[in-house]
Order: sequence, then C-alpha cells, then structure tokens
Amino acid sequence: MTAKERFIDLQEGMQALANPEQAQKMAAYMKNHFVFYGIPANSRRLIYKEIIKEDKKAQIIDWQLLDLAWASPKREMHYFVCDYLKAMQKWLSFDHVPKLLAYASSNEWWDTIDHFDHVFGSISDSRLDELMLTFSQSDDFWIRRMAIDHQLGKKEKTNPNLLSAIILNNLGTTEFFINKAIGWSLRDYSKTNPKWVSAFLRQHQEKLAPLSIREASKYL
Repeated sequence: MTAKERFIDLQEGMQALANPEQAQKMAAYMKNHFVFYGIPANSRRLIYKEIIKEDKKAQIIDWQLLDLAWASPKREMHYFVCDYLKAMQKWLSFDHVPKLLAYASSNEWWDTIDHFDHVFGSISDSRLDELMLTFSQSDDFWIRRMAIDHQLGKKEKTNPNLLSAIILNNLGTTEFFINKAIGWSLRDYSKTNPKWVSAFLRQHQEKLAPLSIREASKYL
C-alpha cells in the first residue's frame, strides 16, 4: 500500500468518527487556531493503531505518510504524526532533525510542541545538547519552549548544566508559555534533585518570573 493510499484510509477512518459538535468545542479550547474532526484521543489512536504496529515491525518510518498527514488542516492528523513519531522514536537519529524541525515549527501550538520536546529528547547523539542550546535562542518562542522541556522525564539522566544554560537564555520574558515551561522543567527535575533546583531558584529568583517559581516549587 502506498503512502497516499494509507493516508486516504486514515482520512476515511477519521471522517467516519467525526463529531461536528465536539469539533467546535475542541477548536475553541485551542483558541480556534485549528479545525478538528472532533474525535476523542482513545478513539483516534485506535484508527491508526495498525499503521504504527506495521511500521514498528518493519522498522521503517513512512515519511511520505507523515508529510501528507502534517499538511492536513485537521488537528487530529497532526496528533497522528506526533503519536507515530513517539512510537517510532527508536529509529530516529540526528539526521532526521531537519524534518522534525520542519514539523515542529509549523502548525505550532502547545499541544504539538509538548510532543516534539519528547521526540527531540529521545535522540541519543552528542550533538543534541548544542542543538538545544541553539533552539533555546530561537526567534520562535515555541522552539525555545521545546528546548526548555526536552529533558522532561529524564530523571538522573538530566544534564543540569544544559538545563541551567537553556533556562538562563530565556529569563526576562513575559511570554506565558516560556515561563510555564521553565517552571515545569525545574519542577520535573526537583523530583530527582531537589537541592539543585532549590539552589537554582535562590540564585536566580530576582530574574525568574513568579509563574516559573510557583511551578518549580510545587514539590520542594
């Protein structure tokens, strides 16, 4: 089956479960930045469960299918790409960064960016740290948010020096989504190293936004 045929099957599966009333509510929740089919997450994932299963078995990423899905105006198609990449992250490498960045930097909002931070964070390559430092100074605040949160869930594998450098590159902003991300990244690491986070908060409390401090202090 070609990528186009797979996409048509995926599209038909989603159209069959479309719920216009729910679609309006979902669009409103996302500030009407995107249009939706109106499909709940669990039902949506069942539609493409077999696609992901097949490609994991073949160990091949169907980039043509992903391109078609990402070009769709429907937000559930973008969620498919995010779920697919997360499931296939074992086969992602640094060579895929341009393609991943092209996805992440289009159709941007917190819902997809908060998937791509995990996708980028899953890439095991010595060049990733420098890339995230570069991303942390991007003109695109969504890409900066992705850099800030790319170590979420890494626990003992978190690089605190990298975390610190990325956060320091983003102090002094009034952007809600950046200050929230700073707080989340520190809060997450506080579960592993509360002393480090406490010391960081004390050292930079005058420059950290109140929102960041409040989020970071939740478990301290």
